Amino acid sequence: MKFRVASLEGVRQRLLQLGAALASPRHAEENWILDDAAGRIAARGSLLRLRRCHDKVWLTFKGKATFASGVKSRDEIECCAADADCLLALFARLGFAPVRRYQKRREEWRLGQVLVALDETPMGTFVEIEGAVPALDPAAAALALDPRQAVVGTYLELWEQYRADHPDAPRDMVFA
Repeated sequence: MKFRVASLEGVRQRLLQLGAALASPRHAEENWILDDAAGRIAARGSLLRLRRCHDKVWLTFKGKATFASGVKSRDEIECCAADADCLLALFARLGFAPVRRYQKRREEWRLGQVLVALDETPMGTFVEIEGAVPALDPAAAALALDPRQAVVGTYLELWEQYRADHPDAPRDMVFA
């Protein structure tokens, strides 16, 4: 579940009150979305992402998403790698290149059986709650977030909506 929030501070304070544990301190993330020239991955509703954060690199394939009651579900395969530039070069030789790029600053908290991410993006602040479906609504309620207000869409889809209202925004979701 993803929620747009005016400020992360209130959520952070609530996490502390609930006894949540900081799983990952605030860090920068750099993300590249890869596809071939025909856009076949995106055309299937899937995504191939390369992410660099914490001096680590993650390669993730995400299958087509489904949404039910504000909960997004999708098949995900992820592995860790050592060198983003090397992977980008390897994928280029296979016919895949970055088609989009986005950045965010994230901190992650463990609250019971869910992971709560506090995200700062160029278009505002968001809270993501990830875990088993039965745990999501109670976690949202504990954080004073209404599951009916969950945002549907990826950050890149939300960025496209943002750009429609802000024509001067760059194509990629990056900090100035």
